[in-house]
Amino acid sequence: EIDEGEITEINAALAPSAGTCMVMGTASTMACMTEALGMMLPGGAAIPAVHADRLRAAEATGARAVGLANERLTPSRIMTPRAFENALRMLLGIGGSTNAIVHIAAIAGRLGIGVDLEAFDRLGRETPVLVDLKPTGQHYMEDLFKAGGATAILRELKPLLNLDCPTVSGKSLGENLNASAAAFAQDVVRPFGNPIFREGGIAVLRGNLAPNGAIIKQAAATPHLLQHTGRAVVFANLEDLAERIDRDDLDVTPEDVLVLQNAGPRGAPGMPESGYTPIPRKLA
Repeated sequence: EIDEGEITEINAALAPSAGTCMVMGTASTMACMTEALGMMLPGGAAIPAVHADRLRAAEATGARAVGLANERLTPSRIMTPRAFENALRMLLGIGGSTNAIVHIAAIAGRLGIGVDLEAFDRLGRETPVLVDLKPTGQHYMEDLFKAGGATAILRELKPLLNLDCPTVSGKSLGENLNASAAAFAQDVVRPFGNPIFREGGIAVLRGNLAPNGAIIKQAAATPHLLQHTGRAVVFANLEDLAERIDRDDLDVTPEDVLVLQNAGPRGAPGMPESGYTPIPRKLA
C-alpha cells in the first residue's frame, strides 16, 4: 500500500544527514554503551552528526587524548569488569541492539574479560527499559539528544551503576553525573519507576536450537510472541534464503519459526545485517 514516494519520504526522515541511524541501532547503542563504559567524554553519545556540538566534542576529545597520554590513564584502567557491567546496564536500559553483545564481548575479550550470559540475563531482570525510542518506543536519537542524551539515562539508572568507575574525563562516572546539568522535564527517558518495559530489552535463551545460548530483543516483541510453539523452517545460508523464501511451494505457515543459519559473525563471515528475515511471499 506504500508507494515509492512515501518510502523515500520515510527514508529521508530516518536518515536525514550523514552519520548514524536515527533509531537505536547498533551504532547508537554502542555510542551510549561507550559513554557508560567510561571511554567517551560525557555528553558525546547522542549528538547528531551535523550538529555544532559534534565538532566541539571532537575538539575536546582530541585535547583530552593528550591529557590521557600525559597522565598514563590507559584504557585497561578504565575498562574493568565493573565498567563493563555499567555498559551492559546501559544496553538493557535503552533497549539497544542485540549486535552490541557481539561487539562488547570482543572488546572485553581483548582485555581477557569474559561476558557471562547468565549474569547478563540476571541484570536484565532488574534493569528496566527507560528510553521511549524506536524500535522499542516512538522517538528518535535526535529526540534523545534534546532530552539530555546518555546522561539522562545514566541518571535514572544510577541506583544500579558502579559509580566509582574511572572514566576518560579523569573523574569517576558518579562525579561526571554530579557535575552534569540538572534534570528537566522531558518524555523520551522515562523515570526508573515508570519504565516503558519493566525488564531489560534483551533476554538470554537456551534450548535445542541454541545449546550455547541465544539472545532475543524481548522489548521489541509483542507479548504473544514471547511464548510460542511452532515448526522450525530452516534456511542453511543466505543463498538458500534468497532461492526459497519467495517460492509458492515453500512449506511454511504463519505459526512457523524461520531460522537462518550461517549468517552471524562466524558463519558469514563479517556480521551481515540479516536479522530481519523477509516474510515469505506466499504469507505476505
